[in-house]
Amino acid sequence: MLQLPESPPRMKTLVSLDESYELCRHLIAKYSTTFYLSTLLLSKEKRPAIWAIYAWCRRLDELVDGPASAITTPETLDLWEQQLESMFAGHPLDNFDVALVDTIQRFPMDIQPFRDMIAGQRMDLYRSRYETFEELYLYCYRVAGTVGLMSTAVMGLDTTRNIAPWNREKQLYIPIEEEIALGIAKQLTNILRDVGEDARRGRIYIPLEDLARFNYTEQDLFEGVVDERWRSLMRFQIDRARQFYKKAEKGISHLSSDGRWPVWAALMHYSGILSVIERNDYNAFTRRAYVPQWQKLRSLPVAWMRSQVL
Repeated sequence: MLQLPESPPRMKTLVSLDESYELCRHLIAKYSTTFYLSTLLLSKEKRPAIWAIYAWCRRLDELVDGPASAITTPETLDLWEQQLESMFAGHPLDNFDVALVDTIQRFPMDIQPFRDMIAGQRMDLYRSRYETFEELYLYCYRVAGTVGLMSTAVMGLDTTRNIAPWNREKQLYIPIEEEIALGIAKQLTNILRDVGEDARRGRIYIPLEDLARFNYTEQDLFEGVVDERWRSLMRFQIDRARQFYKKAEKGISHLSSDGRWPVWAALMHYSGILSVIERNDYNAFTRRAYVPQWQKLRSLPVAWMRSQVL
């Protein structure tokens, strides 16, 4: 279980700033090759900051879904929130924290999305079903929609839109809803990709009302039944996820010029997983959907073009 010292340790007891960022880079490269590839498109200044944010999110997720999840309790997350508050006060408590404290100081951001993500992980401690999509939406916002909000300060906004005389009086648009939509879309994609793995852990993230809509039972899901009922259910879920990707696209043009390309790349790579699920005949139980590396690389010029003209 995560243990916090009574008082913040001195910085000299922890790794250097460069070493901390390298720990974060290694973590994202190991656990999310898709997202890591998109971060490489960021500027040298912004790239490590996104790694630091991801590392915090990943380590939090591991408390609930990782090898040590069996001993994670609400008190564990209480301690994690205390550690978060310490970081926002400028006091890192472990080697990964060093990078995030630096990121927070260089790119001032709100603590609330971080707290919301912790609240999402608390949901996983006591919930394994979601009756409606509205209930699932709250979960998806907390564990994924918040990431977009965390990253906004690093990505930056396009201030050149307000240079024209007729735009100078307009308030700079912050694409909050679109950023949340991208996180929701990614989480829905993860749910569909990992449905078999989650079922083996006794979890069902597809709303129960949707199962009932297509006359597909929990038992069918646990047995990995792939029939026309399941295919229709998955088509419905995939269409919903794509609607969120479509909404997210509308906000990318409001980001800074050097932030648009990596976001387009990440969106295209993640949404591509849905197409792979379709090509796998919707069998997400025994066939893991992933976009090959060569396909990700081939899509980068298209993502760049979209970042320039859309």
